[in-house]
Amino acid sequence: MKKLPVLLQLYTVRDKTAVDFIGTLEQVAKLGYEGVEFAGFNDLPAPQMDKLLRDLGLTSPSAHIGLDALMGETQSVIDYACRVGCTHIAIPYLADNDRPGQPGWEKVLDGIAKFGPLLKAAGITLMYHNHDFEFVKLGDKYALDVLFESFDADLLKAQIDTYWVKFAGLVPAEYIRKYPGRVPIVHLKDMEDTPERHYTEVGSGTQDLPAIFAASEAVGAMWYVVEQDASRIDTIDSARLSRANLKALGL
Repeated sequence: MKKLPVLLQLYTVRDKTAVDFIGTLEQVAKLGYEGVEFAGFNDLPAPQMDKLLRDLGLTSPSAHIGLDALMGETQSVIDYACRVGCTHIAIPYLADNDRPGQPGWEKVLDGIAKFGPLLKAAGITLMYHNHDFEFVKLGDKYALDVLFESFDADLLKAQIDTYWVKFAGLVPAEYIRKYPGRVPIVHLKDMEDTPERHYTEVGSGTQDLPAIFAASEAVGAMWYVVEQDASRIDTIDSARLSRANLKALGL
């Protein structure tokens, strides 16, 4: 098994970063994560953020940036990303009205066509991060597949969230394999074996992680990102357990 770097999506510990961003990153570094994925850029000036990450030995290759910011503050997003070494940016979520089949869906496609080339020209890879609502059918295809078919692979790539693929009733490893060369980052997120299918720490649930690892390697993924939308325990403890479980699996 290839040992890909493991990042933490900072949304996982958003309750901590809201109170003490710098202290939280210090804790994340001590947990053994190689880097972080931003959940929106912090208010810290980019030079200070860059120094903080370097001092802690963390990389920051990716960020989740909302659609409105990507559309309305494109150059500011690019400038900050380039300064902190962020080479990948994902559209993380769509409001109800912007989802497939809704009135705002065309706005999403138009937006990607406008800001996508600007990010590409700056050396930033644009990705789309799925939930389960993209697995509705548009005609005879899943909306997520329609989205990726609408753009060249060098303009829009996939950030596959394995929890939401499984939640939608598909097999995460099989879906990852649909997009060779187009999945630079895979979100590792686990699911309880309960009717509610609640989030749980990576390695503590029902995901077939060895199959996901094999599929990720096969399509050329470069990073894994641990993300947990909600935790039943302290969020730092949750991040610690996920990292420990992945280390036990060889990552």
